[in-house]
Amino acid sequence: MGGCVFLFSVFLLLLVVPGLSSAAIKRERLTTSEEDAVALLRRDSTSPPPPPPAGPTEYFQVTRPIPLPNDKPCSVLLLQHDFAYTYSKPPVTTAYTPPSHCRRRGTPSKVVLEWRAACRGRQFDRIFGIWLGGVELLRSCTAEPRATGIVWTVEKDVTRYTSLFFSDNQTLAVFLGNIVDQTYTGIYHANISLHFYYGGKDLPHRHHGFDSPADLILPISRNLPLEDGQWFLVQSPADSPAKEVTIPRNAFRAVIEVFVSFHADDEFWYGNFPDDYISSNNLTGTPGKGPFREVVVTVDGAVAGVVWPFPVIYTGGVNPLLWRPITGIGSFDLPSYDIEITPFLGKLLDGKPHRLGFAVTNALSSWFIDGNLHIWLDSKSSQTIGGLIKHESPELKLYALSDFKGLDGNFSTTGDRRISSTGWVISSHGKITTHFFQVLDYKNFMEMKDNGSTQVINQTIDSTSGVYVKSPGSVLFSDEIFRSFPLHLYSGTADQTNETYSLISNLSLGFNEKRFTGERFGFSFGALLNSQKADGVMIVKGNLVVSGVGSTQQDYRYEGTDGCYSRNVSSSNYTILFDESEKVCGRRSPFELGSSLNRWIPYPARRASLSVAMPKLKKIDD
Repeated sequence: MGGCVFLFSVFLLLLVVPGLSSAAIKRERLTTSEEDAVALLRRDSTSPPPPPPAGPTEYFQVTRPIPLPNDKPCSVLLLQHDFAYTYSKPPVTTAYTPPSHCRRRGTPSKVVLEWRAACRGRQFDRIFGIWLGGVELLRSCTAEPRATGIVWTVEKDVTRYTSLFFSDNQTLAVFLGNIVDQTYTGIYHANISLHFYYGGKDLPHRHHGFDSPADLILPISRNLPLEDGQWFLVQSPADSPAKEVTIPRNAFRAVIEVFVSFHADDEFWYGNFPDDYISSNNLTGTPGKGPFREVVVTVDGAVAGVVWPFPVIYTGGVNPLLWRPITGIGSFDLPSYDIEITPFLGKLLDGKPHRLGFAVTNALSSWFIDGNLHIWLDSKSSQTIGGLIKHESPELKLYALSDFKGLDGNFSTTGDRRISSTGWVISSHGKITTHFFQVLDYKNFMEMKDNGSTQVINQTIDSTSGVYVKSPGSVLFSDEIFRSFPLHLYSGTADQTNETYSLISNLSLGFNEKRFTGERFGFSFGALLNSQKADGVMIVKGNLVVSGVGSTQQDYRYEGTDGCYSRNVSSSNYTILFDESEKVCGRRSPFELGSSLNRWIPYPARRASLSVAMPKLKKIDD
């Protein structure tokens, strides 16, 4: 099934509609009127509504511009298509051949995927994916249009897929499940291009197999032909889709990149109620299983790693008026997540198929998941060998407390995970030992009040992951990532008369990250603080948004060895109120923040501790 149909355009996250006393807590799909652009209520009711724009409105996701060489790119248009009624139809496909005029210039230093689209009319947000040879390049959400039209562009650094772009006889597939009828009139007109850059130089410390693109990328996705995207569909905890993959026998490193998006009953998983609350209040049909979700990645049944996903809010989520023209963090380019499986290579180099799979803890319908297996090959050897030294994946520790009376109450959910694996591989690079670990902590505190008409959520996901690679004499590579995903959401209803009510939303969301990468001859680091604050009111009649107001403020700060960038922007009712950006380092540095991301062991100490600890590990097998 197409992911778009499962997207609830607007969130009634407490999931309350008029008549709550009959225990009719549920989610509704709300439709904005064609003239909502000029009918939005002002906070100051004496202010007139803004005039309609002369042309289309440009939507955007705030992100750091991709650092590019100064030379002109070698560009190729991959696909131009109008996505009209495409729901339950096969993906749009076209044959892909590496562009000869680009190939002659050698190996590019940077590759950028560009999506450009326009739409006019009325339409819901639609999830879509782009695959090349079954390898997913981009997971994204469309913007919701207006009567005067919208345009938007997504640019993604896809340099890590370089080897894929120069492989012959491949199929480009794009799935965007859209519905066009008398009510939903928006057709998405899209162009997809690749831009190859050949200027610039690699970092002097970059070493093949560590911080360089993989030699081979294999899809962990469904095969064409299909009448849907190439992602796997997960609708319950019992679903465990997998794909059998044969890894070349001369591989010396392997990483699974995971793409994930959540829809329908789990689009707002972080606000789902505990099952005891649902049953006690007879809330039939209300999404449950509590607010915790994790994606589990397995190698031949063993847990290799997990993903605790960033709570992306799509362009129609919570209150669609919040995301015009500034969209939610990650909504135009959903994040992917890397799981290092190099320690398992000793069990995978036998030339036989091995099962790489996924599952979702507490899943409800629907999750779209697939993966890309990045493999580095030893060009000087036809056979590498390896062994697993140690693998630890204790059960998830999850604790839930409920204290409620009727429809009001408090709920607490906390959890933590610790996963690690260590293994060795012998190749022409010598005997190299790789250690991968994940440490994750989860907290969700939820309050229901006002007879169930108001929901308040405070959630934080903190994670640390690391990869350490060493030879007998030295540490060759180290990569540590610290992430924190804070979320605060207030949502409530008021002024309920007949079929009309007000939906009030207040939201804070953050994607914060620090990353330290080092090799024998150098290191790099980067820190990102990306936060949004948004609030709005919608006047709803039936399932139609007849008027409303929405405003969003975003503060984006990045600082690293590859440059600095900051942007502070705010909007209200399609209008940009303030927008300031700069590329100056040292001002409002994310390294100066007093957040949980500042708790790390200095990089040299990490590297030293690795060289001391790893030789003490006991070998399981050869």
